[in-house]
Amino acid sequence: MPANVVISLGTLYGFLLVLARVSGAFIFVPLPGFTSNAGPARVALSLGFTLALRSYWPAVTDGFIGAGQLAAWAIAEAAVGIAIGVAVAIVLEAFGLAAQILGMQAGYGYASTVDPNSQADSGILLVVAQLVSGLLFFAMGLDREVLRLFARSLEKVPPGSVSFSPAAASGLIALGSELFSVGVRIALPVITLLLLVDIALALLGRLNSQLQLISLAFPAKMLAALVLLSCIAPLLPKILRDFSVHAWSVAGRVLGL
Repeated sequence: MPANVVISLGTLYGFLLVLARVSGAFIFVPLPGFTSNAGPARVALSLGFTLALRSYWPAVTDGFIGAGQLAAWAIAEAAVGIAIGVAVAIVLEAFGLAAQILGMQAGYGYASTVDPNSQADSGILLVVAQLVSGLLFFAMGLDREVLRLFARSLEKVPPGSVSFSPAAASGLIALGSELFSVGVRIALPVITLLLLVDIALALLGRLNSQLQLISLAFPAKMLAALVLLSCIAPLLPKILRDFSVHAWSVAGRVLGL
């Protein structure tokens, strides 16, 4: 006869609270290569992260907790997870913002393709940037850093003791403002080169008005942007790692770690 597996109500409460914290994060984390209907993948990742954090599940005394208190704890845990998920999404969106800035300036905005995340028409450079940033996130092991952040949050801020303050929210808002700073700094070298190309073509047109520079400007700018992007591509993993380290520290301050 197989042995019966007995799970206490306190263990089940701990599992549900940790699952609420982890699930809140995966609401905002973009998954590379998935369509907008990525619910099963998010559920599987949430369950996997929750089981990986088994040793950090809180010990809940089932005799002294009511349904209302459990619901309040679950809402607070979901808010903690959302804060972590927003920090992760901000890190990945920096590359998307840079691609949006470059797309139209370099001429790639004229060609659109279907975004696998939203199933909407998007610039081809934006789609590539989203896929590359998502794959780099997992290839560089940053998902394990998120798992460590969850472990630290459960160790230092167990369920039922979560408290938010205006200072914590301002830290997350400041991180969102740095998204624009990082995106512009990634795109700035290419934008500068494209400006130089425009100036050079304008001077050529001034020297010789017979030149048909309109047909030359479009491929020249696309080629210049592609060459410079290939030159700065080796720097993208370092940019992603540095920005993610800063984002994890901000998320830790938001959680009071």
